[in-house]
Amino acid sequence: MKGSRSWLLVCGIHGVASSLLWWVRDSSLQRLTWQYDTVWSMPWTLWTSAWVHMNPPHLIFSQMGLGLLAALAWVLRPPWVSTWAWLLSWPLAQACLVAWPQIGYAAGLSGLLHGGVAVLAVHLLMGLVRIPKGRRWGSLLLLALVAKLTMERGWSQPVVWDGGTELSVVQALHLTSALWGAALAVALPGLWRTVRRWRRPPPPASKVVKAG
Repeated sequence: MKGSRSWLLVCGIHGVASSLLWWVRDSSLQRLTWQYDTVWSMPWTLWTSAWVHMNPPHLIFSQMGLGLLAALAWVLRPPWVSTWAWLLSWPLAQACLVAWPQIGYAAGLSGLLHGGVAVLAVHLLMGLVRIPKGRRWGSLLLLALVAKLTMERGWSQPVVWDGGTELSVVQALHLTSALWGAALAVALPGLWRTVRRWRRPPPPASKVVKAG
């Protein structure tokens, strides 16, 4: 499977899982939602919470954002390492929310989507995603993401009320997802090259011909 297809497969999994969990009973959703008081006793919520949505607007906006990210990946054709960086940032970003005790719970795909955008932007800048003027597009995408995070100020305003969706928006998750996405996007290519060099068999020893 090509790298770009792996990214689209992950997008598909998120979309299907979110849609299926919409029909799960509220009592069961409690055990799938990241909550400050139960995160370490229910560690699977570091993953499953992204698929939980609280009301129809929440689900609709998440699916729209996921569709846009999938369309972007269809154009950019990100490599395997981009998909891995995105996948690894998923639980790590959720785990970092324990730094803000005022966040009672977190759900939805928005944080995960911020991480995906960060990965694509960094890999455009690094030249791992090869399109015409890729570094310029990567700079613009990263600048837009940084501007959004700066306006949200998730470090000091980790959670705010959104009247449009009638939900609490966990801005800190946008921040942690983007930071982990960017960090892993930078680190994984170098780590992968190191592993490949380490696993590469040594060259055969040259034969020494003695003069008779």
